Order: sequence, then structure tokens, then C-alpha cells
Amino acid sequence: MGLANKSQTSPDTFLLMGIPGLEHLHVWIGIPFCSMYVVAVVGNVTILAVVRAERSLHEPMFFFLCMLSITDLVLSTSTLPRMLCLFWLGAHDIAFDACLAQMFFIHSFTAMESGFFLAMAFDRYVAICHPLRHTTILTHARIAKMGASVVLRGVAFFSPHPILLKQLPYCRTRIIAHTYCEFMAVVKLACVDTGATKRYSLSVASVIGSCDGFFIAVSYVLILRAVFRLPSREASFKALGTCGSHVCVILVFYSTAVFTFLTHRFGHNVAPQIHIFIANMYLLVPPFLNPIVYGIRTKKIRDHVLSSLKVKVT
Repeated sequence: MGLANKSQTSPDTFLLMGIPGLEHLHVWIGIPFCSMYVVAVVGNVTILAVVRAERSLHEPMFFFLCMLSITDLVLSTSTLPRMLCLFWLGAHDIAFDACLAQMFFIHSFTAMESGFFLAMAFDRYVAICHPLRHTTILTHARIAKMGASVVLRGVAFFSPHPILLKQLPYCRTRIIAHTYCEFMAVVKLACVDTGATKRYSLSVASVIGSCDGFFIAVSYVLILRAVFRLPSREASFKALGTCGSHVCVILVFYSTAVFTFLTHRFGHNVAPQIHIFIANMYLLVPPFLNPIVYGIRTKKIRDHVLSSLKVKVT
């Protein structure tokens, strides 16, 4: 009731509720969330530092990995600190413009993450299926163009989101039943018909996600076909191990994304706690897992980090 009264006297702010029904557990939920954020920041910063310092890592795979790490840092930092303030400090208020900015960063950088997964899958395809042409196909200039196109796509398709929401009148409650400013959670608060706005958002998300997912699947099918044709069983197992860990991260990202999308489209009977929790995992788990899977399991990065630690210890 206090939140409702406060929302009526703060027309320039929204109020984040958190996870409905689990407010009494917010402090405890924040502990694993904070731990995942720390691992994500340390892991992704380490990857960026190692690739920058080690010239032997200046290869297409690691350039794309750095792009993914930057995306993960922005994505997690745009949500986790604010979420922890909500969980631990009870800071429910968020300025309207700050809410729109957070929404833009979340949706645009999620699209960029998907695009960089596709770029990395293409890199693995070229490296395994056309190893002799790898450096000629993925030149530095071409890598830069691919990275720029992924960024521009995310910005272009999701810039309309805050602009559209800025134009809507909000005469209902200002309480957002979520832990962050999700587009669908905010658009529900408008007091006009928002069907076209919702359809635009869902269409953009579905087109980007389905296209990226399709081409990633095609890349790994071709990779597996090439791997099974390798004469050495040891080489086949090594390639399968690397691809398997990459596929696991991609599956986590897309499965949570698909669940969130289907919940908005069809899952009106899904409990809000489940939907919000999965939506949080959608933003937290990939930045947490990516440096572990792509960093620790990559021998060149692992060896460089271990050698640096040995130097510091001695």
C-alpha cells in the first residue's frame, strides 16, 4: 500500500517491486546474484586484459570473445547493481529516464550478445571446416565490420523502445512488478492501447533470435559433420569437447530467452515469480558462464593466467 501511495506522488519515477511474493527472501536471493556478478566482472575483465597483453591471442576467435566480454560487462552492470540496491537497500524508486535507459541497454545488448554468439559460431565453422583459409576469410577489417554490424543492429532495432514508451501516457499505477525495467512490464502500465507497440517488440525479438539461432545451429551442424570426418579420434574428441561447452552456453542463453518470449506471448498462467526468476537468469547466467567456458576452457588464456599468477607468487 505504501508503494501505491508513493507512486501517485512521484510522477517522474517508477517503483520496482522485485520478485512478487518473495519479498521476504530478497536479501538471500541477492547473495548468489551478487556472487555471479562478481565472477562475471572479474572473469570478463581478465579475458580482456589477457587478450590485450598477449599478442599470440590476437586472432579472430579472441577478438570476438573480447566483444562478447564487453557486451557481458555492460549487460550485467546495467542490471545487477540496481537489482542489488532493490534487494538489500529497499531502493524501489527508479527515475523514468533511468528506467528507459536501462531498458535500452538490456534489450540492445542482449541482441548484441546473440549476434556475437553467431559471429563466434561462424569463426569456429571457418576454423574447423576451412582451416587453410581462416586468416584470409576473417581478416581484421572483416572482423571489425562484423562487430560493428552486430552493434548497429542492436542499437537500430531497439532504439525505438524508449522512444515509444516516452510518448505513452501513464495514468495507472507506477509499480513495475519486476526486478528491472523490462519493456513488457513497463508498457503494461500505459493507459492506452499498446497492441502495436507490443507486437513490434515481440516481432523484433523473435526475428533476431530465430535468425541468429538458425544460423548458429547450421554452423555447428557443419562443424560436427567435419569433426566426425577427422582421421584422429583424439582430435575429434578435443573438437567435440570445445564445441560441446560452447553449445551449452548458447543453449542456456536461447532457452531462457525463448521461455521469456513465450511467457509474454502465451504464458498468461505462468506464476510471476517463475517468469521473473527466469528473466533474471536470462541476463545473469550468460555473463557468468561465458568467461568460464570461453576463458578457462581455452588453453591459451588459461596458460597465460596461470603463468601470470606464478610470476606474482614467486
